[in-house]
Amino acid sequence: MGPHPAVAAIRLAVRRVLHDVLNEFAERTDHNEHTAHTERAARPELAEAGSGRRCAALPDRPALLERPGTPLVLVACSGGADSMALASALAFEARKLAVRAGGITVDHNLQDGSDVRAAEVVARLRAMHLDPVEAVAVHVGRDGGPEAAARDARYAALDAAAERHGAAAVLLGHTRDDQAETVLLGLARGSGIRSLSGMAAASGRYRRPFLQLDRQTARKACLVQSLPVWDDPHNVDPAYTRSRLRHEGLPALEKALGKGVVGALARTAQLSRDDADALDTWAAEADSAVRDDAGQLECAKLYALPPAVRRRVLRRAAVEAGAPAGSLFARHIEEVDRLITGWRGQQAINLPGRVEARRQGGRLVIRQS
Repeated sequence: MGPHPAVAAIRLAVRRVLHDVLNEFAERTDHNEHTAHTERAARPELAEAGSGRRCAALPDRPALLERPGTPLVLVACSGGADSMALASALAFEARKLAVRAGGITVDHNLQDGSDVRAAEVVARLRAMHLDPVEAVAVHVGRDGGPEAAARDARYAALDAAAERHGAAAVLLGHTRDDQAETVLLGLARGSGIRSLSGMAAASGRYRRPFLQLDRQTARKACLVQSLPVWDDPHNVDPAYTRSRLRHEGLPALEKALGKGVVGALARTAQLSRDDADALDTWAAEADSAVRDDAGQLECAKLYALPPAVRRRVLRRAAVEAGAPAGSLFARHIEEVDRLITGWRGQQAINLPGRVEARRQGGRLVIRQS
């Protein structure tokens, strides 16, 4: 008899991601070996030093195991149902593949006893035979509000842990429900198509295997495997925007529009991401075409671009000049865009990061003041 359908679903999702990680690891390893071989051919003195490093292939053994080392995949685990289900699936699938599996839990120090909770999560991950496993304590600032500040501190800690352990990937437990919430939050901010695209299934070292699975599947997988879970009280605290959306906003939408709202929002995210990626590619190609020989942006050429492409070029220029991407909102870019499309002698536009945009002699100058 096979595993429960919920358990089978989370394992399949993780298995697919691990295969992707293995393929990427193999490509990088092949590239590094090719580079080393080329260097040894160009410098004979390296050939002797490099000899003997590769062992003879063992019969009936996966090719990846013959390579020097195997990729480490970490799971970011809060102790909640989503991340505990993810950790269990990683532990199960990693044993069948040439993958090392570890876990990281982040202690945000926002609640009494958070260090005890982190220690409990570490113990549960070790009981799954994950290694390495560690708890990382962080200080949460105030920039951007409590939710954004906690997220920034968490990702900074995960990045540092991945670098410290040499991890090839970090798995995150975001589900289809989380994706729907992210799309609605972006819609409420009026942030444009990139915000509506939600979270990427793969972004740098981060992988989100559960974006096609609902939250109940993850919780059911924990229940049938008798995995203890911790429900973060912040997730039901109405002081937080996402909590209100989860417990009031989405249920109201489902009551009015039907139970398919979450799935429809998740599909919207994927369609929006495809469109945003295409427009970003177009903008990157257009960037050099709208600059003069000195690299300055020419207003006439910018004006000729479609608005969606032009605004992306302007955003890229602002970020390159030093404006923090996370603090640069659509309203900022719209103000800069008016220097191109509605020029009436306006003064310079002040942007985050002490960056200003000014129109001078038919050129758009964006620089730090």
